[in-house]
Amino acid sequence: MDFRAGLLWLVAACTLPLHAGANVERSPHPHARPAATATALPSRASTPIEGDEREAARALAPRAPVVRLAPETSLHPVARPAGLLTRRDSAPRAPAASGNAAFDRWLAGFRGRARAAGITSRTLDAAFAGVRTDPDILRHEAHQPEFSRPIWEYLDSAVSQTRIENGRRALRENRRVLDEIEARYNVDREAVVAVWGLESSFGTLRGRTPIIPALATLAMSSRRADFYEEQLIGALRIIQSGDVDSRHMVGSWAGAMGHTQFIPTSYLAYAVDFRGDGRRDIWSDDPTDSLASTAAYLASHGWQRGAPWGVEVRIPRAFDPRLANTRRDVSEWVRLGVEPQRGATLPRSGEATLLFPAGSQGPAILAFQNFWVIKRYNNADSYAIAIGHLADRLRGGGGFVGTWPRNDRPLSRAEREELQRLLARAGHYDGTIDGRVGQGTLSAVRDWQAQNGLPPDGYVSLALLQRMRR
Repeated sequence: MDFRAGLLWLVAACTLPLHAGANVERSPHPHARPAATATALPSRASTPIEGDEREAARALAPRAPVVRLAPETSLHPVARPAGLLTRRDSAPRAPAASGNAAFDRWLAGFRGRARAAGITSRTLDAAFAGVRTDPDILRHEAHQPEFSRPIWEYLDSAVSQTRIENGRRALRENRRVLDEIEARYNVDREAVVAVWGLESSFGTLRGRTPIIPALATLAMSSRRADFYEEQLIGALRIIQSGDVDSRHMVGSWAGAMGHTQFIPTSYLAYAVDFRGDGRRDIWSDDPTDSLASTAAYLASHGWQRGAPWGVEVRIPRAFDPRLANTRRDVSEWVRLGVEPQRGATLPRSGEATLLFPAGSQGPAILAFQNFWVIKRYNNADSYAIAIGHLADRLRGGGGFVGTWPRNDRPLSRAEREELQRLLARAGHYDGTIDGRVGQGTLSAVRDWQAQNGLPPDGYVSLALLQRMRR
């Protein structure tokens, strides 16, 4: 659907490959976030969506059949630590040894903090036996591509025909356990399976990096050391509880684990023992506990079963561009001339936010409550759109009607850094000049746009940068 009103439109809180030229900041996997950092609904009427960098926050049933599906590449949006990108499963990868008076000093201090947090000496001794820092982990964290994928390229992969077919097969082969999970948590099965598909390609890309060495490396040396130390203590709590031992606690280099890639704090808050075997086992080939834990996570954040995550809409030619990223009741949007695209249906009531994920030349979406629930799992608009759209396709829905501006080129890293410097010079940005376009940068872009008479859509593009250079 095209948005023809002379708008220069948004990627609005798109923390992901959502911006044509933006390399987005990484936001970790779901974990229980304090209310202050949780994804908030945009305010009513003309207030644009605000956003800062979010660091993260996430009986008995028969065993589900193990699904063996044609694997695709893992689709964690570039908006979270690339660390949540997993490798194709194989034997667990031993950490590369690195020398280590510095590590020994750090570990001595950490042991005191861990003991104060309730971790026993026995757990610490077992978990850290032979552990050294892994330089590969820091190389992964430091890596920043010269160009990032725009949202349409991300969706091409996230909602590919292969992924749709594999997802429908997963629904069939796990029907019985999904029946019970859906009944227990009141979360649509297609949404749960969509998360499974994007997080680990239906279990084929769960990651085999040992979690304790990875998190210890990051807790010692990452620019977000406090966050990773919190995850490391969480991982030790999991081991201490008996759910898994350190040898079998594997996942991505940034600490995400299992079929649906929970970080340790999310696991502690939301993982469930749906199989009733005494362990919340998200590491085995059986996806049951992972799927149930994902449903529990979504339910706890307000998932509305049977309700849409978003609806693609058409915008009238005479439309106020300042309404981008504002929240109104459906009836108000209809009164303003917003209509569902062909084949879509708007609910009769409920509040929705108007999003333009790729500017005025791309589709427009009215986003509902379930969209914001998905963002609690990963705070990136493009991720939430991908999960919602894949879920729709799994239940038989069609693709987007509107066309994406595929000729827009991404900004280079140097251009992204220039954008941040210009925003800082204008008084809108006080973050690091690093070329990582995350929520802080996007919020600054929206402020600059509003101040300069442009639609506050947050869409980062070459046209925007050229306008800012004047």
